[in-house]
Amino acid sequence: MRKMIHGSVEKRPMGSILNCQLQSKGGTVPISNKKIKGYTFLSEMYEDDYFPNFLVDKIKAILVELCESIESQNPTSSSELLSLTHASTERINELEEEFEENDSELETAAREDMAESFEFIVRSYGFSDVDIEDVIATREW
Repeated sequence: MRKMIHGSVEKRPMGSILNCQLQSKGGTVPISNKKIKGYTFLSEMYEDDYFPNFLVDKIKAILVELCESIESQNPTSSSELLSLTHASTERINELEEEFEENDSELETAAREDMAESFEFIVRSYGFSDVDIEDVIATREW
């Protein structure tokens, strides 16, 4: 299925997670999962100037923090994992108004790109049987 791209393509460096370390309560927490380190989150959204880069950065930060939470809490069941993914999904929901204020929205292309990132994350941490619709069940986008 082809993803819809709005407007012209804006070139922006989209470094992998390796280049994105976030400040957390205990300082910088690097991601140790090698698959995650090499993954470029939200590439479709970054390539489409319909989505403001500073807002895509906020979603990426939420996804990185999800990875940090998975690594620090080490969920062993689907329900433990879903608790973490739902919290991240709800944080993304809170950005919808900010997207609208910037003449954008979390529409089809964004939904697909975010869902792919969530799926990559849960698969990379060994949750191969969890349904992606369950992972993002709390989404409003």
